[in-house]
Amino acid sequence: MGLGIPAVSVENISFSYQEKPVFTGCSLEIPSHRFSVILGRNGSGKSTLLKLLSGLLQPSAGTLLIHGTSHSDLSGKEKSRRIGYLPQFHQPVFPFTVREVVLTGRTGQAGFSPSAEDAELAESAIRDLDIGHLADKQFTRLSGGEQQLVMAARVLAQKPAVLFLDEPTAHLDLIFQNHLLSRLKSLSTGQFSIVAVLHDLNLASVWGDHFYFVTGGKVLDGGSRETSFSPAFLQTCFGIPFRVFKDGDRVLVFPDFNNGEQKVHF
Repeated sequence: MGLGIPAVSVENISFSYQEKPVFTGCSLEIPSHRFSVILGRNGSGKSTLLKLLSGLLQPSAGTLLIHGTSHSDLSGKEKSRRIGYLPQFHQPVFPFTVREVVLTGRTGQAGFSPSAEDAELAESAIRDLDIGHLADKQFTRLSGGEQQLVMAARVLAQKPAVLFLDEPTAHLDLIFQNHLLSRLKSLSTGQFSIVAVLHDLNLASVWGDHFYFVTGGKVLDGGSRETSFSPAFLQTCFGIPFRVFKDGDRVLVFPDFNNGEQKVHF
């Protein structure tokens, strides 16, 4: 996929849950081969936006393009080649080994008869996330954090053009959070375009390249780290003041609650 073509383009999309509008006339472009992050308050619509961008939800109006092609024009196999989605929650059922779980990421393209190439792609994903020590263990016996890493490897094995990740660090401790995001960051520079919902502003500022903020039924394109993590812009997005500290080319962000006096509006 060409670097000059956006990974995802949406124009004037609208979406409602029953009678409740979530987005109205939303337009944005997400660049290719970057680590793009979606941020916002709880309940703002971050996960809904991710599902719209990945085609899991259909907008009531507007257009969605994946690398320049309308989502509605893609065949099932082509969607599998272009789109990978990691949900926030998953329910383990069968006592498969980790290697078998990761290999199921090839099902959309290989069907029920994976080839030697499919097996190698699964092994490559296991190596990419450095979870080879888990490969022969039963998935259902892993910790929640270990299961999350395995599910991330599963979607990597799919080898899609764009990876959509809904809070991929939610079940991970501090070490594993940075381990996963650093690996994804490295992969986004060559193999994939990545779009991730994160709730931790500081994790986002360390690993993200481009930032989008969901607020009030709109999506604000914050652009780079420098513009996205200014106190004024963050207050516009979250409705509270922030203090921002620079550490080289990174930033640390803290809500400025003035010793508890700042009120949060729910």
